[in-house]
Amino acid sequence: MLLKAPAENIPIQEIPLQKNIKLFIKREDLIHPQISGNKYWKLFYNINTYLENNPENPYIITFGGAFSNHIAAVSAAGNLSGVQTLGIIRGEELQDKWRDNPTLLFAKRNGMNLKFVTREEYRYKEKLTEFLQNEFPHALIIPEGGTNEQAVAGIKMMLNNQTKDFDYLCTAVGTGGTVAGIAKFCEENQKVIGFKVVDDTSLENKIAELTSTQNFNLIDSCFGGYGKIKDENIRFINDFKEKYGIPLEPVYTGKMMQKVFELIDEDFFPENSRILCFHTGGLQGIEGANQLLEKQNRNLII
Repeated sequence: MLLKAPAENIPIQEIPLQKNIKLFIKREDLIHPQISGNKYWKLFYNINTYLENNPENPYIITFGGAFSNHIAAVSAAGNLSGVQTLGIIRGEELQDKWRDNPTLLFAKRNGMNLKFVTREEYRYKEKLTEFLQNEFPHALIIPEGGTNEQAVAGIKMMLNNQTKDFDYLCTAVGTGGTVAGIAKFCEENQKVIGFKVVDDTSLENKIAELTSTQNFNLIDSCFGGYGKIKDENIRFINDFKEKYGIPLEPVYTGKMMQKVFELIDEDFFPENSRILCFHTGGLQGIEGANQLLEKQNRNLII
């Protein structure tokens, strides 16, 4: 079964502000109960194109860490499409602990096979990919985070007539595919801001390779590093949900929205600006984050 575009528009919700600025969030997290947010669109053309070619013994292989939204999404997409999946997981120490990990348990329940590799092996994913392609010549191998040209083409589906009237389009940035797609396909007058949640100096070049446009800029939103969760992040996420009824996860969208609010307070955006932030989903990661926070005797994400 192929992935399908939703019959109705994804809702755009206003976040009321005291300033003379309009802030909105597009709820891509609501697109599918298991294949969340931008992951749905990154996989859309990758999987559909692959299956339309009627591959012999279809098999989808990808890469990710212990709490990867991408691993969760690929496992769910494979289950939905009736295709066997394999996740190459960073960290051999997880070999005997995956049942305690909500993301990996979810992937396994979706039928995904899990292969655990050392961090050293994982670092050389190009060699791993070559080895896997030789072993499984008919398989679709999707890179970590799902970012490739077909993923960028899928992100175009996040833009429509509803998104044309905004001055700024904002998204969290991990591997760069989502911001590349938004920058490539948005209106000429729109400015795109990518909120970097990973300390990767090569990201700008990677994004430039995926889009010919120069209408984007990247703002550091690491808050201590990728996957690091500070007490201020937890407070912001919990306050945001209480005020606006919108859940955020702590790795991507939570950090982006926190930084957006900081920029608004600093008068970064001109008066009368209309800002649209994309909620890229990943809420499945909250359970795993809370596991770690509980072990540290810290406040949990509600």
